[in-house]
Amino acid sequence: METNSSPSFKIILGSSSLARRKILTEMGYEFTLMTADIDEKSIRKEKPEELVMVLAQAKANAIISKLQTTHNKEKDAEPTIVIAADTAEAIRPKLPVGDYVKDAEPTLLITSDQVVVYEGVVREKPSSKEEARQFLKDYSGGHAATVGSVLVTNLKTGFSKGEWDRVEIYFHEIPDEIIEKLIEEGTVLKVAGGLIIEHPLILPFVKEVVGTTDSVMGLPKDITKRLLQEAV
Repeated sequence: METNSSPSFKIILGSSSLARRKILTEMGYEFTLMTADIDEKSIRKEKPEELVMVLAQAKANAIISKLQTTHNKEKDAEPTIVIAADTAEAIRPKLPVGDYVKDAEPTLLITSDQVVVYEGVVREKPSSKEEARQFLKDYSGGHAATVGSVLVTNLKTGFSKGEWDRVEIYFHEIPDEIIEKLIEEGTVLKVAGGLIIEHPLILPFVKEVVGTTDSVMGLPKDITKRLLQEAV
């Protein structure tokens, strides 16, 4: 585990990804988890870099909205007096969120997204075993790229900044029996583009990675660390 001087901020990781959890833990951070319930398929952008940034922002917005709802429910016990001059906009809570403003330590929310790009086409999670099989056959002897984003939002100040990262991955020929084992095992069905280079079955067939493995796994360490430092 990398050592990290005791940070003077709290972290919420807005992701259900085990790989992202693992990476953030390796970086020496403690954090709580929250997930964003958004319809990713309803958000469309032509460029993968734009898409992952917009999705990370949508996830942050969904989590902030969830936190505000919780905060408002807790406040419901108190009577609220609305002055006639107040507009709905003026009294609607915005960032910064509720009690996070009063906290001595800021809370930083990390959201991220990732897609796989193959021959210029964006690939998300396979919709079926058949699609996963086709994806893996395409990568065999070929190459793909991952495009991932990281967005850090300071819930105390409202500061928000994000970046994207692209990694190129080249593969040797992947035997059909390995592809079938991967599909049977099922992890490839849960990840963008069915691409999972750290899996022991696929690792021997990865020829070259131009970029960092942590970025392929969903959270580039250097970018995350820098954004956290900038957001405090």
